Amino acid sequence: MNDGAIKSGGVTKTDEEWRKTLTPEQYAVLREASTERPWTGELLDEHRAGLYTCAACGAELFKSGTKFDSACGWPSFYESVRPEAVTLTEDRSLGMVRTEVRCANCNSHLGHVFDDGFGTPTGDRYCMNSISLDFKPAE
Repeated sequence: MNDGAIKSGGVTKTDEEWRKTLTPEQYAVLREASTERPWTGELLDEHRAGLYTCAACGAELFKSGTKFDSACGWPSFYESVRPEAVTLTEDRSLGMVRTEVRCANCNSHLGHVFDDGFGTPTGDRYCMNSISLDFKPAE
């Protein structure tokens, strides 16, 4: 029997359940792979120590110490908290090839990763939508 629930990593929710738990803006980004406008996200200028988690399921994604100012208009990180915390897939939308970043726990769209994080330890720039993340300050 198919009740419309989609198992995504560790989370199983129907489309209707996602719509009930996320704002319309979050739903557009996290579940439909939309992108928030640059320079508008509330986490762009967050500089406190802490942990960035998935706004959809709460999974740990990025440590504050890996965040850097990439001047691209979205929060940027040079690596995820663990390689298995995110999944990377080829994205051919918008007439280009990019690498999409999704939460490994709930399969929500977070943003894209690029290899132009010059000056970082990994050379990567995980360009994330603020709206796809929550921030938990260090205690």
